[in-house]
Amino acid sequence: MIAVGTALAALALFLAACGSGGTGARDEGPAHASAAAVAGASPSASAFGKFRRVDAVALLKRDPQVSPAVKRELKPCDGDDYQVDVSYGDLTDAPVDDVVINVMTCADWVGIGSYVYRDDNGVFKNVFKSEESPVYAEIDRGTLSVTRQYYEQDDPISSPSGDVVTPYTWKAGRFVPGKPTRNEYGKSADGSPRPVPAT
Repeated sequence: MIAVGTALAALALFLAACGSGGTGARDEGPAHASAAAVAGASPSASAFGKFRRVDAVALLKRDPQVSPAVKRELKPCDGDDYQVDVSYGDLTDAPVDDVVINVMTCADWVGIGSYVYRDDNGVFKNVFKSEESPVYAEIDRGTLSVTRQYYEQDDPISSPSGDVVTPYTWKAGRFVPGKPTRNEYGKSADGSPRPVPAT
């Protein structure tokens, strides 16, 4: 009886440990589009509640708000691997997580378009776009953070002079920009970029 009781207690502890390690769906960080493309064009339900995987490439190709120039660049870089990053998270208080998609060039991985899609009765609709290259959007603690790099004269494509980061919040059915932060890539004494208030 003691041996049976000990075995049952060990099993209970094992099951409890297996069920307590998850953190749920993340609201930041890119998930590569090659993984997103597997599920097909329509959203599919997931065990993560509000999360629904989309086919990011198909979503962009059929979106009339995506410019022809970006669509021309939307092609596989290596085999079936598209130059697209996808993130899921809650930006607009929609029933399903919003989708942030960044499109980059194959040659130098420069961002040429950033988009946010919001679920509207089962259909993802474009509620934000920026095609001012180079650009990259991400989810930062429930806020849409858009980084736009800038170049001074004679800067090579690999070495911009800095960037401007603008936070956007969802208000009254649209994204409203907040106060931007300007970062210059000139090195300070410790070798890190110097943030400069935007003018």
